[in-house]
Amino acid sequence: MRRALDMLYTIAAGAAALCLVAILVLVSLQIAARILDFALVALGVSPTRFIVPSLAEISGFLLAAATFLALADTLAKNVHIRVDLLTTRLPERSRRIVDGGVALCSAAISAFATYALAALALKSLSYGDVSYGMVAVPLALPQAVLALGLLILTIALIDEAVLAFSGQDRISGSGSAI
Repeated sequence: MRRALDMLYTIAAGAAALCLVAILVLVSLQIAARILDFALVALGVSPTRFIVPSLAEISGFLLAAATFLALADTLAKNVHIRVDLLTTRLPERSRRIVDGGVALCSAAISAFATYALAALALKSLSYGDVSYGMVAVPLALPQAVLALGLLILTIALIDEAVLAFSGQDRISGSGSAI
């Protein structure tokens, strides 16, 4: 089970990385087209006037997807910023209980957000909602990706709670505490 969960988190992080690469490619393409147009105008040739339609909007969708898809992996690798000034002073058993309880509360909040976002995506799909840019992106698509990221985060939070309650948590000893 541990291997399957770690693989799920890694796949989600890989998808997040691909979203960032897609943003890089789209923005680079737009910049290269502008530089080419500038050079063509300087040479007295008519510019290509090439643009990437809805670049800002699509980049925003990709950035949101990257953020949400990376949440579970960063939690599992213990690289989220944690404020543990109180819990580090608790006895080991109490710290595990507090850490597990916090993870379960966070999982409940994340599960509710997952449900709400999935319901929104289904509603957008049923209404045929699309974005307002030059490229009409069905809004259910980015909303579903965000819901998927939250679902994987919910699983990771439950995983963290189980690890904390069983004394195997990755939380203690982290160097990322504030």
